[in-house]
Amino acid sequence: MKSSLVTFVALVLIILVASKSEAAISCSDVIKNLKPCVSYLVSGSGQPPAACCSGAKALASATSTSEDKKTACNCIKSTTKSIKINSQLAQALPGNCGINTPINISPNADCSK
Repeated sequence: MKSSLVTFVALVLIILVASKSEAAISCSDVIKNLKPCVSYLVSGSGQPPAACCSGAKALASATSTSEDKKTACNCIKSTTKSIKINSQLAQALPGNCGINTPINISPNADCSK
C-alpha cells in the first residue's frame, strides 16, 4: 500500500513536466507531498481531499526550475508503474486543486519536455 501512495504522488507531479537545469527537489520530496493523494487517485471520487491539494500545491511551488519539474515528472512516472490509478481523476487533479498547468497527468508522459 505504501508503494501505491508513492505512485499516486508521483503521478500528480507529472503536471509539472519540464526540462534542463539543476534539480533541488528529490523523489522523496515528491512522494512526501503527493502521498495524501494516493488513495484518492486509486479509488476516490468527487473532489480530492484537502491534504492532497495542499501537497500538490506545495510540490508545484517547490518545482520552480525545469530540472525540478523533470525530476518530479520522472519520479511520478516511475512510481505510477507500480500502482493502478484512475487516469480521469489523475488528469483532473490539478484543476480540482486549483493548480493551473497545461500538462496532462499520465504514466506515459514525456518528461524530457
